[in-house]
Amino acid sequence: MTRAPQGELRPMLSLAIPVVLAEMGWFAMSIVDTVMVGPLGPAALGAVGTGSILFMTLMVFGFGTLLALDTFVSQSFGAGRIDDCHRWLFAGLQLAGILAVVLMGVAQLGVWGLPSFGFHPELLVELEAYAGLLVWSAPPLFAYVVFRRYLQAMNLVRPVMIALVAANLMNVFVNWVLIYGNLGAPALGVVGAAWATVASRLALAGSLFAVILYQERGRASGLHDVPCVWDPVRVWRIFSLGWPAALQITFEVGVFAAASALAGRISPLAAAANQVVLNIAGFIFMIPFGLASAAAVRVGQAVGRRDVASMRRAGWTALGIASTVMCVSAVLFFTVPEFLIRIYSSDPSVIEIGVVLLFICAVFQLFDGLQTVTTGALRGLGDTRTPMIANLVGHWLIGLPIGYGLCFTQGWGVAGLWIGLSIGLILIGATLLWVWSWRSRRYIMAPI
Repeated sequence: MTRAPQGELRPMLSLAIPVVLAEMGWFAMSIVDTVMVGPLGPAALGAVGTGSILFMTLMVFGFGTLLALDTFVSQSFGAGRIDDCHRWLFAGLQLAGILAVVLMGVAQLGVWGLPSFGFHPELLVELEAYAGLLVWSAPPLFAYVVFRRYLQAMNLVRPVMIALVAANLMNVFVNWVLIYGNLGAPALGVVGAAWATVASRLALAGSLFAVILYQERGRASGLHDVPCVWDPVRVWRIFSLGWPAALQITFEVGVFAAASALAGRISPLAAAANQVVLNIAGFIFMIPFGLASAAAVRVGQAVGRRDVASMRRAGWTALGIASTVMCVSAVLFFTVPEFLIRIYSSDPSVIEIGVVLLFICAVFQLFDGLQTVTTGALRGLGDTRTPMIANLVGHWLIGLPIGYGLCFTQGWGVAGLWIGLSIGLILIGATLLWVWSWRSRRYIMAPI
């Protein structure tokens, strides 16, 4: 792997650290919900974790589509076209509105169909209550995604991080009030956790909109100079570039959602352990996911400047950072798994199952980081189809079938599911790393 040049390391870290913290802050909302309902028992723990990932499996198609804003806004910003950045912002909001309506309808149908998925009865009651309310957090969540992509593509990442910290503090407080009935409020259990998440996401979207208005007040070409009109051409361009990225993320998140649904058919204990490990691994995953966004922005800005050498350095620098971080996380999963699981649950059976799953996670950490960051670097080049195909084949045609066979045919339980998923991730990571190496070299030789 190419060593990260010192000249690129500092700007990459200055962009990536706030982006990573923002990703971790966003993901922390579901972690807070999961941890705070833990004392209610394995069924509540499994319901909140399963409900969160099933919800996100549907919503990530919208998130992934809007990731195309990284490419368009960063390239316009690199070329010095601030007015064009504004037009992409408005088009992104228009597409977000369409996606929110469509996906909320699909999500509601999914909530009504939960009884047909074969969940354990004790888990199903809590899951229906939590997921039914969580659907209403979709509109502010999509608005947040657009505002955030716009800000970070223009190197304005610190306000996003601050807004997420504030939203998480709000989520903790409202959870404390509504889950357990503090300050005279009714004790709503998992329903209280859902209401807290909806309120926090509304506050998050509102605060980032206020940041944009504040930042634009001093620009020569402010938001007021660009008409906010229906722009079908830009909306279609965002969708055309974004839908393969959306499917790529949907395939990746969806395979873990499928594993969660399958774990829910085994027992509440298996579902709880599965969700605990998903939360731990998912929280760490936010680091390479944030690095992928930074890589997309740095690569895209270099393309906008027609600086091919900087484009390649940016991608390899992000990959070097991700490799280091994921190797450290693998060591943690091997050495202190019980400590990590006890943050969520003290149930001996949950801990026993979770330790095994964390060992399996440790094996694929490096490859998970590589596939995530290469996806971002390729997105900066405008290539969103290759990661989509790799995730479809690796996860759904190889990983999940192997995991299903090991779990239910060979009797390995939820550990069998995770072994299959790890095989898929290893294949995807190795493949996309080769693709980035080949594409970046080819891009250098091609005229720009």
